[in-house]
Amino acid sequence: MKAFRRAARPDVDIAAGERLLAWARSDDGCVIGGTRDAFYAPHRVPWENVEAADWDQDLRVLRISEVGRWGEPRPEHRYTLDSPGRLLQLVRERVTASIVVQRHVLVDGKRGLRVIGRRAPGGDGEVAWFYEYDRGVDPTDPDVHRIATEALTAAKAEVGET
Repeated sequence: MKAFRRAARPDVDIAAGERLLAWARSDDGCVIGGTRDAFYAPHRVPWENVEAADWDQDLRVLRISEVGRWGEPRPEHRYTLDSPGRLLQLVRERVTASIVVQRHVLVDGKRGLRVIGRRAPGGDGEVAWFYEYDRGVDPTDPDVHRIATEALTAAKAEVGET
């Protein structure tokens, strides 16, 4: 009977007080991983700044996009992984844990905007607030701006902020 051997923890430069929980090696040899507080590849991206993470099973590509500002390109990172191990589970759990509130508000028909409140999954720090606009919704339109402001006020009240 063979003994199970755990893979040695790779040497990744992480912030003081953090511990690498899951990792994988990309096809270019880069070690990517995650701690309770952030995604590392090789730079640090706090989980609350990860807008989306997608795994393409066929291509074996992990795509991480960061929170950005409307109208500007969002930083996006792609990693081809032969063996993602527990990393995908950690990414999903940590990104989800950073979302405090998310509400979709209709503006025109089925189109609208999302008000999203996020904070570090550990619960430390203030909630950061973001809007995501559906395709075709103009955030510079005064009616859209009014609806967004009202939705933000309601979401903040929901989580106890004034």
